[in-house]
Amino acid sequence: MDRPIAVFAAAELDEHAEPEGHPERRGRLDASLAGIPAAGLADAVVLSEPRLASVDELVRVHDADLVERIRVHCASGGGNIDADTYAAPGSWKTARRAAGAVLDAVDVLERGDADVAFAGSRPPGHHAEAATAMGFCLFNNVAVAAAALVDRGERVAIVDWDVHHGNGTQDIFYSDPDVVFVSFHQFPWYPFTGRPDEIGERAGRGKTVNIAMPAGATGDTYRLAFNQIVEPVARRFDPTWVLVSAGFDGHRQDPLTDLGLTSADYADLIDTICDLVPPGRRLLFLEGGYDYEALAHTAGAVAGRMLDVDYRPEEPTSGGPGAEHVEAARAIHEQAESGSS
Repeated sequence: MDRPIAVFAAAELDEHAEPEGHPERRGRLDASLAGIPAAGLADAVVLSEPRLASVDELVRVHDADLVERIRVHCASGGGNIDADTYAAPGSWKTARRAAGAVLDAVDVLERGDADVAFAGSRPPGHHAEAATAMGFCLFNNVAVAAAALVDRGERVAIVDWDVHHGNGTQDIFYSDPDVVFVSFHQFPWYPFTGRPDEIGERAGRGKTVNIAMPAGATGDTYRLAFNQIVEPVARRFDPTWVLVSAGFDGHRQDPLTDLGLTSADYADLIDTICDLVPPGRRLLFLEGGYDYEALAHTAGAVAGRMLDVDYRPEEPTSGGPGAEHVEAARAIHEQAESGSS
């Protein structure tokens, strides 16, 4: 392999200590990183310690009041932010490092030092809205990267395949004409947003794409949705970068969800997503995924396909429900494109 996969992660510096039994824990990052050498990619990895994002970089997408509240909360000893979301004293620094990882990844790709980058960001980010931390997330890592790219004149497509809807990313870019946001997610499921008729507003109308999958959906339904909805929307938008909110909790082994995907299905998805932009403009972010074996398999399969290595520890799936959900979403976006209301 001529150029490496740039990985930005520092598990040894992770001070975001969750309460005992919480599903979002440091072992998730370790498991996802372990999947890359398991795919035979150890020699292709360049692992770097991420920097800390600055407050100015965070407030590109978050209210300054939220950033300050999290800083004070951590400095005061931490504790629960809501029923699901916790911050420890060290979470302030670790969350800034998670956001710094995505900015470092953008920089290394812009320099041409790698064809693909993976930000092993913990805590995850896609539930964090402009003014609210929630859903295990403190700051929205993918939004921080997308906003930095938009400021440089880029057109960014975000594909979020985490099983939970990326409400925070949608919130931040709902009226932005320079960002297409695509979410594949189980519905109805936490956070109970992401209906197919949520398509963006004002200058961003038509640039939010929600593909709400029923429990039990399999890889063939995801492939159908990409071909019939995502690819046409993306081709019209003509992105210069693709950012993937790579939550692997749609895997059939995941303890928190009810979808039926395997690592091979994720490999198929990343194959089609990578076709949207040239090498050097493809960036993955770790979001959800709570079964360690599934995390390792899917991370390895996805990283492999991004480097033209076919690592498939499982077979792709088919036969599950959801084709009618894809058709409903397709009709909504065709109507939006035609200018109808």
